[in-house]
Amino acid sequence: METATKSANTKEMNKTTEIISGAEILVKSLIQEGVDTMFGYIGGAIMPVYDALYDYQKELKHYMSRHEQGATHSAQAYARITKKPGVCFTTSGPGATNLLTGLADAYLDSTPMVVITGQVPSGLLGSDAFQETNMVGLSMPVTKWNFQITKVEEIAEVMAKAFYIARSGRPGPVLIDITKDAQVQKAEYKYERCKGLRSYQPVPKLNMDEISAAAELINSAKKPLILAGQGILLSGAEKELMDFVEKTQTPVACTLLGLSAFPTDHPLYVGMLGMHGNYGPNMNTNECDVLIAIGMRFDDRVTGDTSKYARQARIIHIDIDRSEHNKNICVDVPVLADAKQALNELNKLVSGSYREEWMQSFKDFYQLEFDKVIEGQTHSTRDCINMAEVIDSLSEKTNGEAILCTDVGQHQMTSARYYKFKNPNTQVTSGGLGTMGFGMPAAIGAQIADPNATVVSVSGDGGFQMTIQELAVIRQYKLPVKSIVLNNSFLGMVRQWQDLFFEQRFSYTEMDNPDFVKIVEGYGIKARRVSKREELQDAIQEMLDFPGAYFLEVVVETESNVLPMIAPGAAVSEMRLE
Repeated sequence: METATKSANTKEMNKTTEIISGAEILVKSLIQEGVDTMFGYIGGAIMPVYDALYDYQKELKHYMSRHEQGATHSAQAYARITKKPGVCFTTSGPGATNLLTGLADAYLDSTPMVVITGQVPSGLLGSDAFQETNMVGLSMPVTKWNFQITKVEEIAEVMAKAFYIARSGRPGPVLIDITKDAQVQKAEYKYERCKGLRSYQPVPKLNMDEISAAAELINSAKKPLILAGQGILLSGAEKELMDFVEKTQTPVACTLLGLSAFPTDHPLYVGMLGMHGNYGPNMNTNECDVLIAIGMRFDDRVTGDTSKYARQARIIHIDIDRSEHNKNICVDVPVLADAKQALNELNKLVSGSYREEWMQSFKDFYQLEFDKVIEGQTHSTRDCINMAEVIDSLSEKTNGEAILCTDVGQHQMTSARYYKFKNPNTQVTSGGLGTMGFGMPAAIGAQIADPNATVVSVSGDGGFQMTIQELAVIRQYKLPVKSIVLNNSFLGMVRQWQDLFFEQRFSYTEMDNPDFVKIVEGYGIKARRVSKREELQDAIQEMLDFPGAYFLEVVVETESNVLPMIAPGAAVSEMRLE
C-alpha cells in the first residue's frame, strides 16, 4: 500500500513538472525567495529575462531606473528598509559595469543585494564579443559571492545560494552573471531554498567565555562608553541595546551608519562619533575606561590616528565578522557574535548605576560645542542660510520620524549632526564608499519599501547632478519623494578641505549650476527655490504638506564649514571646534 502511494505521488509530481526557459526559471526563483520588487534597466543580453517578466507583472513589480547606478542605490535603500535583499537587473557590458559603484557601496556597508547581469552567449565568452565584459572578475573584490551561469540547469540552485549568502551572517551583495543562451534554453524547474552551505558558517556559535569576560569588564567599569554601529540595525537588536544601556546606565554614541539605532532624545544618548561627530563622545573616547563597540568596524573616520585611539581603555568588540577583530584596533575582549544574540546574553549578566560625574562630562562638552558651533549654525545671524538651519527645521517639522536619505558631503554630515532620529532604521546614507549621487535614488527605493513613510532626500548641488535623471523614476511611478538640494555652488566638503588644509587654493570645486527648478519642473515635479531665511520655514512646511513629489532648492552659505572636525591624521581628542 505504501509503495503504491509513493508511486502515485511520483506520477503526480512528474505530471506537474515544468519544462520552461532559463529566464522563466530565474523569475520563478525570485518569487520563491519572496521577491516582489526589483530595479533595473533592460538591454540585449538580459532581454529574455525581461520577456519572461512580462507574464509575471502581478507578482513582480519592476521599476525602470534611468541609469544602472541609480538602480543599485534604489535596491540598497529598499534592502535597508525592508531588511530583504534588494534585487536589480541589467544587461552586459556598460550596463553591468555601471553597477560596480553600487556593488562596492553595498559591500562596504553590508547591504544584502542580489544583482543579475546578462552576458553574451557562452560560445562567445572570451572572444571580445559586443558588450562582453568579465563581470565575475570585475566584481570579485566588491561582492560577497559571485557566479557565472552558463547552463540552464544551474539557475535554480545558484539563485537559491545567492539569496542565502546575501542575507545570512554579515550581509552583502551577490552578483550572478547569466549568459544569454542559458536564459533561452529549457529545463525542468525545481526549486529548493538554500538552508546551508558546506564550509560557510554565517552565524558563529556564541562563546560564553567571551560573554562572561565582557560582562566582568562592564560591571567593573567606572567610565564606560558604548559605540553603537550598523550591526545593531542589521541584527534587529534595537530593543536589546536599549535594555543593555538602561541596565548598565552606560552612555551610548552612534557611528554614522549606526544613527537611528538608538533614539536621540534618550538621556543616555551622547551623540555621533567620528570626524564630524559630536565633541563629547569623541573627546571621551580617550577618557573612558571601558569601550564597548557593538556592530562597528573602527573605520578610520571614527578612530582618527589609531596610535592615539583609546589607549587608556579596555576594549570590548562585538562583531559577527571575525576579520574585523583586531583589524584596525587591538581589543581586549573580542566577542564573535551577532549583536542581538550577544546583547541578549550580556543582559543576563550586567548591571550598573548612573555615573553622575561621567555623564556630566558629556553635558559639559556638549555645552561647549553648543556655544561655539551649534547655536551659531542653527540660529545663524549671517545673511545667507546655513545648512544646519535647514536640517534642524526639517527635524522639528517631521518630529524626527521621516526616513532621511542623504548624498555625500557637507549636507550629509550636517544631516547626521542635526536630524534627531526617533525611530530605528530611518537613516539611509552611503558610509564606507562615500558615493556622491546616492541620495535621490536611495530615496526612491526607501519610498517604494515604505509607501506610507515621509521620505526626504537631502543632496548637495554636486551630488544631485550625478543622478539627476532618476527624477524620471519619481515621475513615472508617482512617488511622493521630497527632495532637498542644499546649493552652495561648490563641492562643499572638498572646498572645506581646501580651505583648512590647502591654503584656500580652491582648485576646481566651484560649480556653475543650471536652474534646478526649471529642470525639475520639466519632469513634472513641483519645485521651489528659496534664498531668504524668512521663506525657509514656510517652504519646508509646504514641501511636507504637498501630497506628491516636491523639490526644494535652498541656497545656502558658500563658505560655511561643518564643525567640529577631526583633522586627517589627528587623534579623536584633538577635535577642533573652530
